[in-house]
Amino acid sequence: MSACERASLCFLLLLGLIQTPLCVTAGKILVWPAEFSHWLNMKTILDELIARGHSVTIVTHSATPFLLKDQSQGYTMEIIQVPYTKKDVMDILESAFKYWIYDLPNVNNFQKLILFWNMMSRMSHYTQAVCNGMLGNRDLVTLLKESHFDVLLYDPMMPCADMMAEALELPSVMSLRVSFAYNLERLCGQMPAPPSYVPAAAAQGHLTDHMDFTERLENMLLYIIHTSMMILQQKLSFDRYFSELTGKPTTLCETMGKADIWLIRTYWDFEYPRPLLPNFKFVGGLHCKPAKPLPKEMEDFVQSSGDDGIVVFSLGSMIKNITKERANTIASALGQIPQKVLWRYTGEKPETLAPNTRVYDWIPQNDLLGHPKTKAFITHGGTNGIYEGIYHGVPMVGLPLFADQPDNLNHIKTKGAAVMLDFNKMDSKDLKQAVNDVINNPSYKESMMRLSRIHHDQPMKPLDQAVYWIEFVMRHNGAKHLRVEAHNLTWYQYHCLDVAAFLLSVIALVVFIFVKTCRWLFRKCCRKTPAKSKKE
Repeated sequence: MSACERASLCFLLLLGLIQTPLCVTAGKILVWPAEFSHWLNMKTILDELIARGHSVTIVTHSATPFLLKDQSQGYTMEIIQVPYTKKDVMDILESAFKYWIYDLPNVNNFQKLILFWNMMSRMSHYTQAVCNGMLGNRDLVTLLKESHFDVLLYDPMMPCADMMAEALELPSVMSLRVSFAYNLERLCGQMPAPPSYVPAAAAQGHLTDHMDFTERLENMLLYIIHTSMMILQQKLSFDRYFSELTGKPTTLCETMGKADIWLIRTYWDFEYPRPLLPNFKFVGGLHCKPAKPLPKEMEDFVQSSGDDGIVVFSLGSMIKNITKERANTIASALGQIPQKVLWRYTGEKPETLAPNTRVYDWIPQNDLLGHPKTKAFITHGGTNGIYEGIYHGVPMVGLPLFADQPDNLNHIKTKGAAVMLDFNKMDSKDLKQAVNDVINNPSYKESMMRLSRIHHDQPMKPLDQAVYWIEFVMRHNGAKHLRVEAHNLTWYQYHCLDVAAFLLSVIALVVFIFVKTCRWLFRKCCRKTPAKSKKE
């Protein structure tokens, strides 16, 4: 290539760079997060957004049990005052845990509905107080409006962010795990969920996408019950509240359905195949990352396990304590396996705790699961922990406690990578056998490694995917072109019941005319025949 040609090529490249606009500019992001593991997931996204030069402002409330710990992490925080204390919030949450873990398994179905309704009502009072503190604070709303944010990122576990987005005229991005029984996605996001092969998040956690007639019947009934309870709960609480705020009939689903992008914290390594809408994006495992070195004391304990390896055990960030009887049952089982066990547990030290088991207030779970000596993961089935297990290819023993955890673990069990036990009914022998099966039966490891390979084989990393769609909404001031027209249809229009009624009416009219015509012809023919015979 001559010098002249090289100069011409350089000029064209330079011209192309000058004419190509920058894809991303620093933006201002408003965030309304939820607590506990939901916040840990959201924080991963925010850290990446800050690293890319965006400004992040978090709105939270004075009774938050978790978020105020991160005030010095590069975020701007706006704290609203609510008539609750941190202790009040923890009492509400602990009563909810008690309902799910200990009350629910010991009552009949009618009592379950009453307990569930009472729990939801108590939660509604708390969340409405938070909404009042946010939306009723005119100074805060004015301040946020004058700040000219580009997008609102929120978790629907803390409602009213959608109302804030409407008040500030902001596009919004929602981050969530597929909700209990897919209610939010079905009713508010218009995502199709055929009950013939999309299982509801049943409390028993045993339905899959392969259902016989009895299971499909059960699944249909679960959908009807879950849908009815959600609609009724909404009408008696948030729909009325939202209508008072807007001065016109408004529903929770109407405002929530305006979210431009739904970031779903799962992926096809976990989910059963099912329909998906264009503004629903899978970002499961976005918080997962390669393991870092362990603290020296912990590493020494792990290395002392030799060829047997270690077992990692955690019931998540929400559960601080369990009953003494359950703790002793678990500790006794763990003491009978050859592996060393690292157990995250803040309750009273079990009397049956064995030398091979160490209890920690906190463990670097991701780093432990990525350690080459880790053989199994005993988990409650939270989405974050499940994805760390998938990311590092560690088979699981599931002890689901509440909410969507039975359904989460049932997904992994169905895919051959986990054993699931009943937390309240298992004995030491059951837990010991489950851990031994998961470690010694190679099929569990092979199945989990298959899921891990699927998870890692994506065109874009989950965190990059999440950040891309947030920046996409910022660049285009929303993503309404991805929002299906189903949001603007009534329930009977969506299911074409009006069309079906019209067609049935037309068919009925045609049949009616045909029958009438036949009867008329028959009577006419019958009258003529006798007269003709008489004449002859």
